[in-house]
Amino acid sequence: MNRKYFFFALFSTVGLFFSGVVKAVCPVCVVAIGAGLGLSEWLGIDDVVSSIWIGALLVSMILWTLFWLKKKNWGFAYDGIVISVAYYLLTFVPLYYAGILGHPLNKIWGIDKIIFGTVVGTAVFMLAHWLNIYLKKQNNGKVFFPYQKVVLPVGLLIIVSLIFYLFII
Repeated sequence: MNRKYFFFALFSTVGLFFSGVVKAVCPVCVVAIGAGLGLSEWLGIDDVVSSIWIGALLVSMILWTLFWLKKKNWGFAYDGIVISVAYYLLTFVPLYYAGILGHPLNKIWGIDKIIFGTVVGTAVFMLAHWLNIYLKKQNNGKVFFPYQKVVLPVGLLIIVSLIFYLFII
């Protein structure tokens, strides 16, 4: 395995070991992210931008799964890590065998565009999720504006997608 990929994967998954209490993501946010992903693919937008939305969708699905397990009292040791790895493998392995992931001409800064975009989307969505929690704590458990839980992740994902689309790709 290339050292760049190893270190990139290592540092991008470190956050899994520092996860806290599960807080579910709203369904509207997941639908908005899915719609953004479908729209970007339909418009023929670059894989980095599309993969940003894939990363966000994966995080929201992981959080939903963990919340569901917690609600059913079916949690187990390292459930966050196991479920996260499973979702990412279920996404990347089929893309690899389809020849989409790992294509030598589909790279940005020496890293596969889909992996890179997914890691960026994962980080942005987690940042937005934590920002929402932080803002609610600052406001005595209440949101600052309606649909804050949706606007923060989707808004940050749109901004990051536009930055990559306009300036980096």
